[in-house]
Amino acid sequence: MRISKKVLWLGAMCLGYWNSAALANIPQEKLAFEPDTLETITQADEKLLPYLPEVEEIGPNPAVPQELLRERFAKLENAIPLTYHKSSHEFVEYFIYKKADFTKTMMEKMPLYFPLFEKALARHGLPTELKYLSMIESGLNPTVISRARAGGLWQFMPATGREFGLHQDKYIDERFEPAKATEAACMYLAQLYRIFGDWELALASYNTGPGNVKRAMRRSRGTTFWTIYNVLPRETRSYVPQYVAMNYMMNYGYDHGIYPEKMEFQIPNDTIHIDGYIDLVTFCQQSNINFEDLKKLNPQITKTSLPDQTRDFILKVPSVQYTYFVSNRNVIMDSCTRRYTASGMMIAKVDSTTVDSLSRNSAFPYALVSNEVGSGEDEENEEKEVVVTSRSKTKKSSHTVRRGENLGAIARRYHVSVSELRRWNHIRRNNIQRGQRLVIYREVRVTAPTTRVAIASYRADEQQQPAKKARHISKRYHTVQKGDTLWIISQRYGLEIGQLKKRNRIRGNAIKPGQKLIIST
Repeated sequence: MRISKKVLWLGAMCLGYWNSAALANIPQEKLAFEPDTLETITQADEKLLPYLPEVEEIGPNPAVPQELLRERFAKLENAIPLTYHKSSHEFVEYFIYKKADFTKTMMEKMPLYFPLFEKALARHGLPTELKYLSMIESGLNPTVISRARAGGLWQFMPATGREFGLHQDKYIDERFEPAKATEAACMYLAQLYRIFGDWELALASYNTGPGNVKRAMRRSRGTTFWTIYNVLPRETRSYVPQYVAMNYMMNYGYDHGIYPEKMEFQIPNDTIHIDGYIDLVTFCQQSNINFEDLKKLNPQITKTSLPDQTRDFILKVPSVQYTYFVSNRNVIMDSCTRRYTASGMMIAKVDSTTVDSLSRNSAFPYALVSNEVGSGEDEENEEKEVVVTSRSKTKKSSHTVRRGENLGAIARRYHVSVSELRRWNHIRRNNIQRGQRLVIYREVRVTAPTTRVAIASYRADEQQQPAKKARHISKRYHTVQKGDTLWIISQRYGLEIGQLKKRNRIRGNAIKPGQKLIIST
């Protein structure tokens, strides 16, 4: 008798586990500010959606009547079926009673992203209600990364993101850029719908992959989501019911006493085109821009700077500070950018009154500054250095499509994005044919004539003294300009602040416009 009771108890537990729904993993990756990088930390936010929560089964007398849900699901249903199921009913009550804070947060973030989603979905001819899917995927957090390393509002895996034209490197991850990620998600969802011809199966395959859905269909011999439900992975079984429940909550949450308190809207912004290196922290300091606002507007930037190879990057800045930036553009950009010679040495912007030779040659307002301090003899030998300048030039080439190639593979080969390929060749979708010739534009570096630049700075009377004496007294100076700080000057010349203060016998941090600072001796 004891054995039979144990068997019955074990069977009941297994049955309960089989029928219990599981919420999709929405861990939060918070961006922690460091001096030179924004480190990503994957962390489950217990205030939102914990990983694989236990959703209580509805009893014989559920808090929300079954008939009411069936009626409202039918009213909401448009292109995507909103099938009533025990699991979707459980998730409705879960979002009402256990995760009301998360539901409220999603309501507050709708104005931030939904206009973008709706325009992109309409442009691709997709159902508007797909906008609720991102809530389940990421909790509308553009920088979230899952435990499986999927990232962004639409949770693209790195390889899938690259396939749909989302560039990823050490400094930029376009999976985090809302507009580009949404465009890629629309293309992917359209592709999945073409494969299955059924939106519920397309949603399931967006979560687990089309291969897993096809295997489940073969194993169960089913042709709909609900006929293959029992052989799908546990997380995928709950994915479509979650989507149905979230669709319901965003339309009927008010009826259950859930209201948004503080709606979030996009920060009004203007754009700046960036070519080359830029220190974003210094840029914000000099432009009176809140660094957190810059991160919100440009979530695809994963560091606090952009590298030297940056080309035509569109940086969004708050419109409130944009006028100030335009008025002080030269000073601001001089403080946070740098140029390099062909040999890799830094070229810093120098005031023309500091270096006499530059005042006579205003066409090249940059002086070559070495990061190393050498002997007096070395400085004399380096009085004249050849600087090789270069500029970028757009080169047009073509590619003939081969068998088995797609736009993603071609884009990776030529280091361009899929969206650029489509724009250059007037391709609306991703359809290309074997033998088709595609136009490709690439930037190449063209070396310009060399220019000689004076390294050391001398006064007129010092230049007339013997060369031997000049070796011992030659110094390089910087005249302090309005808005200069010790930190800005040290970054401009590749020095440490302590080193700069020691050379000029400065105790505090105060400097005045017009003051001459010794850069090297």
